[in-house]
Amino acid sequence: MNCHLCNAETRTLFRASVLSKHEAAYHYCAECDHIFVDHPTWLEEAYADAIVLEDTDVAVRNIFTALRLAAIYYLVLEDRGHARYADIAGGYGLLTRLMRDLGFDYFWSDGYAKNLFARGFEYDARQGACLAISAIEVLEHSINPLDFIRQNLIDYQTDTLVFTTEVFPDNSPPLPHSWGYYAFDTGQHIAFFSRKGLSRLASRLGMHYFSLGRLHVFSKKPLPAWKLRLASHKLMVVPIALFAAYRLGSRRNKDQTLIRRQTNQSQA
Repeated sequence: MNCHLCNAETRTLFRASVLSKHEAAYHYCAECDHIFVDHPTWLEEAYADAIVLEDTDVAVRNIFTALRLAAIYYLVLEDRGHARYADIAGGYGLLTRLMRDLGFDYFWSDGYAKNLFARGFEYDARQGACLAISAIEVLEHSINPLDFIRQNLIDYQTDTLVFTTEVFPDNSPPLPHSWGYYAFDTGQHIAFFSRKGLSRLASRLGMHYFSLGRLHVFSKKPLPAWKLRLASHKLMVVPIALFAAYRLGSRRNKDQTLIRRQTNQSQA
């Protein structure tokens, strides 16, 4: 079959049992350095719970991701408290809440999960353009990553996407039992990339690609690479993020007052 990103001919890399009962073919496109599942029929079953039971690092992942995003937004995008952001496929809203606590005007969006931690801060198109959007552990869930990114750039009126996903070595698609990221038991991971593949995906979108370990940045802007490296350096992330929070000021108390006012108005 042909690649859903570039239409080049693909080969079947392997077949595997998903959720212990669905037979799936995993296709590999050498042109895109991309692995994908065509027509996964089990997604409704896989998303019966938006966050799978075995995702035991969900809390710590959000904490460290929030610190990295804060450092990047403050140092690289030079936000001084005037920009807006959205976390797409934001799960239960923990990252959105953390980012607001760090001083950033962050909003939540997710078609599958219930917003528990950032209630009252759901993104609405009337709120206007976002300086950047985040998609944490999302790209591997998308049926067509190219269309997914393109549509979200339009929907949130932004030209910068910051996301996380695990990558495989360039031109070396892993075999089924050598890479746990396939996550056959959960059925939610259906698209996989190398750094080379992400670079080619960014090019098709007319965007620059910056690789920062497990975190990746697509932007239509030519962002300063040295600032990105500094903001994501393991010894600098926390100091920069905390300095940003100090300068911007937490939105925690402001948000509490806002929610209380909205509640009182709705009850009046």
